Amino acid sequence: MAHPAVQEPTNMEIFRAAEILRSGGLVAFPTETVYGLGANALHEPAVARVFDVKGRPRFDPLIVHVADRTWISRLAAEWPPQAQQLADRFWPGPLTLVLPKTSLVPDLVTAGCSTVALRIPDHPVAQALLRAAELPVAAPSANPFGRISPTTAVHVRDQLGDRIDLILDGGPCRVGVESTVLHLTPAGPVVLRPGGITVEELEDLIGTVQVIDATSDESPSAGLLAPGTLPSHYAPRTPLILQSETALLPFERGGAGARRENPSVPTPRLGLLAFHTASDPARFTCIEVLSSTSDLREAAANFFAALRRLDAAGLDLIIAEVFPDVGLGRALNDRLRRAVHG
Repeated sequence: MAHPAVQEPTNMEIFRAAEILRSGGLVAFPTETVYGLGANALHEPAVARVFDVKGRPRFDPLIVHVADRTWISRLAAEWPPQAQQLADRFWPGPLTLVLPKTSLVPDLVTAGCSTVALRIPDHPVAQALLRAAELPVAAPSANPFGRISPTTAVHVRDQLGDRIDLILDGGPCRVGVESTVLHLTPAGPVVLRPGGITVEELEDLIGTVQVIDATSDESPSAGLLAPGTLPSHYAPRTPLILQSETALLPFERGGAGARRENPSVPTPRLGLLAFHTASDPARFTCIEVLSSTSDLREAAANFFAALRRLDAAGLDLIIAEVFPDVGLGRALNDRLRRAVHG
């Protein structure tokens, strides 16, 4: 099978993609967060193929994307007042709501959980595709499971190649990190995954929310409530550590003097993923600065693409700066900590 073309999203290609979804095929498409790998959420063989193509464990649930709220009553068994408030403010947009599901949603989509994760994406190509398909689309990120999320169509093509039926090219993703996943529980709202809507924005609207610890271990056998919440995720193939941990590295402790005493020890090729500036740049083979103006939104939009470039640079190690743990910095730190586990 030849690699699928990276298609410009003309009306003809949108309708072709919609027909592929209706017939049980897989379509990669852009959202404002990352590119998704979409299948008809109500067709279990198509959903099973998503898991197979990604190499994704079936205990990890999928987000269901819809064009508007007309599908909500068919997919969610409850729609509490808080959900209405949040949808009014943040939909379409990078917020996923976890709610009790109806029997229409296959258990394969939700990994056997009694809840379903729902989102209305804010990207014109995603919106056009969902409206043309006239069905809910289950769509995790369009990349091999646990690896760097794709933020361009070329990333999808390079990682998944001929394993999917069509790739729609909507340009680079504007937000650049996945959606925030919010579980509306009887005890109060819980952020299961930080993302494109910040905790501060949520709390301005609905009051205090609980945030799950990004480094906590969850039992796969019990099932997960949200995607992207395993301790290891978003990982490059090149080892990655946080800058605060570099003192633990043997070649860092000795410094250049130690290498002069033992010249047979090769100098490691280091990459730096920096927020706004690179201190000690001579130390690094490759440097990626995410925002020279310290703009967390710009950093988020550039994050996965920069990490991907470092991963492709033939480095021995990637060192990543930790972000301010506020706003989108919380989501970026979450991705870093999970990447370290990889």
